[in-house]
Amino acid sequence: MSTPPFDLFVIGAGSGGVRAARMAAQRGARVAVAEMAALGGTCVNLGCIPKKLYSYAAHYADAFEESRGFGWRFDAPPVFDWAQLKTQRAREISRLNGIYDDLLRRHGVALFHGRAQLTGPQEVTVGGVAHTAHNVLIATGGHSLWPVFPGAEWAVTSDAMFDLPRFPQRLLVVGGGYIACEMASIFAGLGAQVTQLVRGTAVLTGFDQEVAAFAAAQMRQHGVAQRFDTTVSAIERSADGMLHVTLASGEVLPANTVLHATGRGPNTAGLGLAEVGVELDKRGAIPVNANYQTCVHSIHAVGDVTDRLQLTPVALAEAMALVDHLFGSAAGHPPRQVDYDLIPTAVFTHPNIGTVGWSEAQARERCNGGVRIFRSEFRPLRHTLSGSSERCLIKLVVDAASDRVVGLHMVGPDAGEVVQGFAVALRAGATKAVFDTTLGIHPTLAEEFVTLREAS
Repeated sequence: MSTPPFDLFVIGAGSGGVRAARMAAQRGARVAVAEMAALGGTCVNLGCIPKKLYSYAAHYADAFEESRGFGWRFDAPPVFDWAQLKTQRAREISRLNGIYDDLLRRHGVALFHGRAQLTGPQEVTVGGVAHTAHNVLIATGGHSLWPVFPGAEWAVTSDAMFDLPRFPQRLLVVGGGYIACEMASIFAGLGAQVTQLVRGTAVLTGFDQEVAAFAAAQMRQHGVAQRFDTTVSAIERSADGMLHVTLASGEVLPANTVLHATGRGPNTAGLGLAEVGVELDKRGAIPVNANYQTCVHSIHAVGDVTDRLQLTPVALAEAMALVDHLFGSAAGHPPRQVDYDLIPTAVFTHPNIGTVGWSEAQARERCNGGVRIFRSEFRPLRHTLSGSSERCLIKLVVDAASDRVVGLHMVGPDAGEVVQGFAVALRAGATKAVFDTTLGIHPTLAEEFVTLREAS
């Protein structure tokens, strides 16, 4: 049995898939979406949103303690309720799932719940029913990579961390990427004894290394024990439920929970891609051209499944660019194209990291006329009374030949909020001279970016 053809059939109802479906439907296209899990994808259900909510929760522990420096007194210490946090998170995620469902249905998108498989270049089968489509979009996202060593089944990935049955008093985090660092910070803030095991000599290797090292030091100050050049050989579980983690050195560490966060891979298995001629790269990701088209002309892909930049705003932007390409742009607007340079991002460690543009190392490779570095490290005004020794780092990377600011980095409270605004300035080509003539808002952390005068 088959249905009349769709103009676009989207496999995956995450950020990119839902945006593409909604925007295509607004253009008058007949659109369908298939999703086998909760609507919203990783970001809504297991990533950005619950992570940020738990990060907020973790910051309260510091805030309660710091408030004493501002005159607040407590008769008894605050008590953290893990079950209550999980309940509140689940309620909010369910609300967001409903919004996604409403968005699709209000725009006339046909929604199919079930596993979808390509059964032809222009055919998708869901629940035994074949649907034809002029264009197919793969927007199935990615998944956490699973460890391979004896006892690996006793570990968990980040997918499980928001709904653990019991709060882990002892947590081992394996990995040095942004997910590992964020989870280590969050659970340390919530009161766990956290040890982070890193295979290499540094965390956040894709970031500016001065920024990464500074952030790592601040994480340690916030209670995260970090061990470098360390790998896990095996995990054993004792009768009382305690996990015993054997390191390559032979040392054994106890833990209630072991989080393995050493990377993510694209969700391409079982989709029937190879059978219809879609080529995959060595990581299993889908290569696409500038218009997000695969080697099969009717099949497209956006978001994490292409393994370009695993960021929700990137998937959204790619989805809108694809819709413009397939169905035309909105009246009065040129077709959108995604520029992958100067994409801002944040890491919700404690304190946060915000960054846009090139690292110092990248700038030194790319700027033929050399670079100038402006930086400042200081104690925020808030902590002059809070009693905290937390410090903030800000850094500008400037192309010496053009005076253009090509990198802006911050480690400090609300770094993502601060850097988002400066990202607009960098996209507009702001020079250091423009920064210098911009007046700051006093007293704020952000004003430091426009008061830097001496190159380091």
